[in-house]
Amino acid sequence: MSENTYPSVNDLTLEEKASLTSGGDAWHLQGVEAKGIPGYMITDGPHGLRKSNSATTGEVDLNNSVPATCFPPAAGLSSSWNPELIHQVGEAMAEECIQEKVAVILGPGVNIKRNPLGGRCFEYWSEDPYLAGHEAVGIVAGVQSKGVGTSLKHFAANSQETDRLRISANISQRALREIYFPAFEHIVKEAQPWTIMCAYNCINGVHAAQDRWLLTDVLRDEWGFQGIVMSDWGADHDRVASLNAGLNLEMPPSYTDDQIVYAARDGRIQPAQLDRMAQGMIDLVNKTRAAMSVENYRFDIEAHDEVAHQAAVESMVLLKNDDAILPVAGDAKVTVIGEFARTPRYQGGGSSHITPTKMTSFLDALTERGVDAKFAPGFTLDLEPADPALEAEAVEAAKGADVVLMFLGLPEAAESEGFDRETLDMPAKQIALLEAVAAENKNVVVVLSNGSVVTVAPWAKNAKGILESWLLGQSGGPALADVLFGKVSPSGKLAQTIPFDINDDPSTINWPGEEGHVDYGEGVFVGYRYYDTYNKAVDYPFGFGLSYATFEVSDVKAVKTGACTATVSAVVKNTSNVDAAETVQVYVAPGKADVARPKHELKGFKKVFLKAGESAEVSFDLDDRAFAYWSEKFNDWHVESGEYAIEVGTSSRDIAGSAVVELDGDGKTQQLTEWSNFMEWRKDPLGSQVLEKLRAEGEAGRMPIVPDNDMTRLFLDSMPINNMSVLMGAGGKAITAFMLDEYAKIAETAE
Repeated sequence: MSENTYPSVNDLTLEEKASLTSGGDAWHLQGVEAKGIPGYMITDGPHGLRKSNSATTGEVDLNNSVPATCFPPAAGLSSSWNPELIHQVGEAMAEECIQEKVAVILGPGVNIKRNPLGGRCFEYWSEDPYLAGHEAVGIVAGVQSKGVGTSLKHFAANSQETDRLRISANISQRALREIYFPAFEHIVKEAQPWTIMCAYNCINGVHAAQDRWLLTDVLRDEWGFQGIVMSDWGADHDRVASLNAGLNLEMPPSYTDDQIVYAARDGRIQPAQLDRMAQGMIDLVNKTRAAMSVENYRFDIEAHDEVAHQAAVESMVLLKNDDAILPVAGDAKVTVIGEFARTPRYQGGGSSHITPTKMTSFLDALTERGVDAKFAPGFTLDLEPADPALEAEAVEAAKGADVVLMFLGLPEAAESEGFDRETLDMPAKQIALLEAVAAENKNVVVVLSNGSVVTVAPWAKNAKGILESWLLGQSGGPALADVLFGKVSPSGKLAQTIPFDINDDPSTINWPGEEGHVDYGEGVFVGYRYYDTYNKAVDYPFGFGLSYATFEVSDVKAVKTGACTATVSAVVKNTSNVDAAETVQVYVAPGKADVARPKHELKGFKKVFLKAGESAEVSFDLDDRAFAYWSEKFNDWHVESGEYAIEVGTSSRDIAGSAVVELDGDGKTQQLTEWSNFMEWRKDPLGSQVLEKLRAEGEAGRMPIVPDNDMTRLFLDSMPINNMSVLMGAGGKAITAFMLDEYAKIAETAE
């Protein structure tokens, strides 16, 4: 056998096949060295490589890892709305994997931010599945372009940390298909991640690791997934059931390979199923072979830090800029307050915790640039009560400053993997300090550090400027200096709505569940889909973000290109004297529908950099999925005929213009039966023919006449036709029999 060729599953013993379906240890695949199959390393990495220094021993140590570039976590990077930049981040992550001999990096995580209290929101992309999928695909494509695998996670509906190891997420089929699946589906179809990690939780009572409908019927058979499925660490509770469901790899190992062997021998696992799962593991090793064979590779630390720097710049969202307080003038007297400026919170807590190759705080960046600024920490980065001495020092430092930059936010103890937040509010001591500083100096700019949204409205009056910087990775300090001092204009847009109060969120009534389950009762009305549909006031809408420049979006046009497709175009112009980028967003608003649909949904976006006074035309092709909803009646996507408004704007509530297209629809119909009501018969192309013939027969005196007045129609529309006798006695039975008989004749002819 050639050294460069791996065997097929046909070359392995039953025991060897079984061994491939479990890890060698916590961070390695289980190799079969005698057959030329190495046990490559896999390790964490949604926003950078977290290779534990103890990985060679198979131990789990979240705080001791080799240095790697810490890119902004998804909470920030998602606000860039820049897939090309995200692809560059993926390429850089892969190069670091090659150096460290890591075959698969575990990420990205595209679970939906169902509720902003989710402890892992910092690691996920958005409340919107379209945005999440069309951004995170860049990580997958970028990493895999270098011959390293990714693990798209956590499939599926892992949107909370509370009781995450066992809770059942009870979700309608429509909500799964429209909200919780599409990001995964898009990335699978566009980039074919080499691995997918299943979630801990149950979906409608079935553990994700044991859900054949999820892992085989949907993922492989419907979407065409070609890679392997691994468990989250400890999510596999029944190896036989999981393997039969479509789980290739248990992680970490439970050292129970004999269970697979026994089940294969006694028929509980079919030979073909074990072969498929084991062959998938061989294929994964083969895909990564070239990259893992590169020797003495060293990535460019400075180049990767620059990618992290640019990603941090584009992650920031300017929420408020009264009196054009930003950018800070070059000759301004500046006071910096807040421990975050000196000790930045640049990443989230938990399994994604990275040891950065370098770390530059905002204060470091000011020193490097020769900016003379006063500094006072103001508070400690914990949940302890305020320190009066620190507060007094900060208030004194604010006196006489032209601008006060206050760095506020959530300490790591307030949000992390492993638990959900209990409040949207920042620590009270920080809010009290802001009030005290603002009483002394009105020119305050708040710079936020947080992994998910915090309430802003209660304290916003004390700040002329608010910059949401999220978690910016290792190069956040220089990036903040670039934006705050005007070297570059902020261009980020919110990937999640900022509500006034957590109780405004529709999921809160069912958060975080009870007695082992959580009901996703809000259905498809997640985030802005709820707020915008029901006209609920929000603090800052989805897609919002200010700039130092001003823009105008005009000349919105839409053209139907097929029965269920269209093209939309618009012109965006930079109307200021500042070079900057604007993100043009496209929302589709359905007209009258048979089901409850959101007011509008994001279906396209483009980030456009324009020099002062420059303009550009942007266009978007909208396929049938842009107009479809998941029909539980048809068990499929369905585009109804009718009018659809295509809205173009700069947030979900800043719509610059719209155009209407009239679509034919997909023509799907469902077979009519005695349980179909009159309205369904009237709307159906064959059923309407039957009703027309019934009317003619009635006028000819050969059938009873169906009364046609408002009151009767009110009853008929919702009445299954097998209930016609309620309105018309024996004549109703005759009408039902006639309709069913005529429908059968017409349907046979139509075939």
